[in-house]
Amino acid sequence: MIIIANIFAIFRKELQSYFASPLAYIVAGVFWLLSGLFFWELLLSPTGLVQEVQAGDATGLITGSTDVAYIFLIQFLSVIGSLISPIILPMLSMGLYAEERKNHTLELIATSPLTNWVVAVGKLCGVLTFYTVLLVPLFIYQIIAFSTASPPVPPAVPLLANLGLILLAASILSLGMFISSLTSSSMIAALVTFFIVFLFISLHFISGQISEPFGSILRYLSPVQHYDNFVRGIFETSSLFVFLSYIILGIFLTAQSIETLRFNRS
Repeated sequence: MIIIANIFAIFRKELQSYFASPLAYIVAGVFWLLSGLFFWELLLSPTGLVQEVQAGDATGLITGSTDVAYIFLIQFLSVIGSLISPIILPMLSMGLYAEERKNHTLELIATSPLTNWVVAVGKLCGVLTFYTVLLVPLFIYQIIAFSTASPPVPPAVPLLANLGLILLAASILSLGMFISSLTSSSMIAALVTFFIVFLFISLHFISGQISEPFGSILRYLSPVQHYDNFVRGIFETSSLFVFLSYIILGIFLTAQSIETLRFNRS
């Protein structure tokens, strides 16, 4: 119970710091603006899915029913997960420890009675919760798209897709937290984290150009590949295992980084 209470204390402090940060509101505004533009472009614009289906029905080019809601879900969350979030997430994780190091408060954390992993878990939960709050308008967009779907979209499909988005974000934020613990520059932490995200996305595309079994190995290591499975409504324990592995790896490396600082101060 003491451990949980300590994690919650760190979590609450970290979450409050985001809601008190002007930069966090700027990041939120950019995220909502971009996601709103893509929602309109993919679904409601003159070249969007609704107009495309209506034009196809009118000309007879489309026969049978088209699951607009499901297609929209795949396209919209693919954009959010592989284009918008990779830009936003490094900006959220960059200050988790870098600001502590810059303000010379990291030494206090390193020498506090709290274990390193408790602090890391609390910080990760705080930033992940803030990111989840940013997703609320996206949930509304999906509800709008699903409201007229016929037949109705099974609730498990969007729930699984959004769970994949949160797991992908947790993986990136966890590794970004480790990068942040290595430097006092938030900008450097953001750039290095962005580079790691770029490698993840590259693995997804490069794997198709490499002969087996190396292509399969790269696909398995790419969180983007596993995220696509979630978005398409495919749940595999291997995908969940990969996400949890990246999350735990980030927490472990962060704890070790702070332990090294604690050792140097002793």
